[in-house]
Amino acid sequence: MGDAAVKINEVEALAGITKKNIRFYEDQGLLCPRRNAENGYRDYGEEDVKVLLRIRLLRKLGLPIEEIRQMLQGVQTVGDGMRRHMISLEREKRNLEQSIDLCRELQTLDIPLTSLDAQGLLERMERMEQDGTAFRNRQVQDVRVQYTAPVIVTVIMVALMTALSALMLWAYMKDPENAPPLPLLICLIGLLAAVGIGAVLALMQRIREIQKGEMDDARHY
Repeated sequence: MGDAAVKINEVEALAGITKKNIRFYEDQGLLCPRRNAENGYRDYGEEDVKVLLRIRLLRKLGLPIEEIRQMLQGVQTVGDGMRRHMISLEREKRNLEQSIDLCRELQTLDIPLTSLDAQGLLERMERMEQDGTAFRNRQVQDVRVQYTAPVIVTVIMVALMTALSALMLWAYMKDPENAPPLPLLICLIGLLAAVGIGAVLALMQRIREIQKGEMDDARHY
């Protein structure tokens, strides 16, 4: 490729990283391509591809962005970054082993779920967490799922109300004589706006309920 500038599509293919991720790494300060003086566009070069390949490697190994930044800036060597990362991996390994041991123990129980002493097991897991074990808590993902439906419904509702209002205004401006009277038009648009605002307020209320621990309360029982 030499020193010739290439487009982001080529960089995407050469580095095996999507354009969205490339932009993200630029925003994080991990990649700083030159700017074309004539048009202001980014000019990617061979060194940028090499940097992206290094980032891709380290991210596949699970290194956090801050560790990669330190290594790219020369503050840490590869060995320094890996030693720090190994500590994190060893911790995750111990946590996973603890989970495997507990699951293996439950695997030997030939009983229905209704007979399982869930409270006793949860108390045991809490004691283990106090000693440093971190279990994979899927409840966080459950809460994210709860956000999805109301957000989608609200977006659709607001978009629909906005489109209807715009359509009414367009029709009035296009043919005022055959359009509904202006006071009635204002009332209709106001009604649509109220519906949209109501949907947004309902979404905000739902989010507050989730954030207050509506879903997390289950872990206490």
